[in-house]
Amino acid sequence: MMANAFDTEITETAEALIGPWRRPRQMLQAQTYDAHASIHDDATAQKLGFKGGTIEGPTHFSQFAPLGARLWGQAWFETGCLSAHYRSVCYEGEEVQAILSKPLPGTRQCQIQMVKRDGTEVLRGTASVGEPHAATALETRLTELRPLADPVILRDVKVAQTSKRQAVRMAFDQSMGDLYPFSLRQKLAVITENSPYYAGADNPWRKAIIPMEMLSVLFQYRSKDDPLPAKGPAVGLFADQEIRLVKGPLFADEEYEVEREVVMLSGSRRTESAWVKTRVFDKAGAVVATMLLNMATLKDSYAPYENEYRQLYGAGR
Repeated sequence: MMANAFDTEITETAEALIGPWRRPRQMLQAQTYDAHASIHDDATAQKLGFKGGTIEGPTHFSQFAPLGARLWGQAWFETGCLSAHYRSVCYEGEEVQAILSKPLPGTRQCQIQMVKRDGTEVLRGTASVGEPHAATALETRLTELRPLADPVILRDVKVAQTSKRQAVRMAFDQSMGDLYPFSLRQKLAVITENSPYYAGADNPWRKAIIPMEMLSVLFQYRSKDDPLPAKGPAVGLFADQEIRLVKGPLFADEEYEVEREVVMLSGSRRTESAWVKTRVFDKAGAVVATMLLNMATLKDSYAPYENEYRQLYGAGR
């Protein structure tokens, strides 16, 4: 008999599916990029006004997986999509809860939310399966943003800029490099919602599948081999993220190719953002998944920001 996907305790109301309170683990303390520590390092984060190293956003995607599987079954693993705007950071030790509002009759998209014990909203967005019949949370968000004005860090980055295709693979004991200094096996030892589907062949596809939160790792694994021409060193964080399975699931120890395209540049008082669409291809050249990621770079983390702004635009910001 095939194993159930999850044994997570789920509370069901008339309006929503609600997961248990969980304490996600922080696994990026040793992350480096551009030869410096990241927002997930305590000292670096504290310099930028955070309490400590932050938990990476897609870590939270795992808590929605049992809810999606309860609502949509096998379709969740094959064509599921999570589209989220990260609203506040989360630190190791904090408890968070995933909430999935039930879709309206005849629809395949619903609202998602994650909250802390004190009611602080960690993320909000949409979950869906199958062909998109309505705009996802981030597709809607992109239409509401103004293009980046007066770029400094991203001044050499252009919309429609596309990377070369890169081969990527995630084996169980493979180190995922400086960006992700851990393996799939190490992640599965601490993941908030584990599943026999992640470990082996006890699932409908007879192969170990990669959890959605680790798809972010797989897709970003070689991003620094062909980086965007952003100025640095500077510290960035994930502000928005959407992962969509088109022809899923994706499997451990299987080779894929990825390419990245800049689809928008936006900004805020504190950040400059590059929105990058990653397309993932199987060996036959078919698109099997996509990811939309807003990597927001903190202006204050780029030491010469003010001087270069004045040189470029003739006045202080």
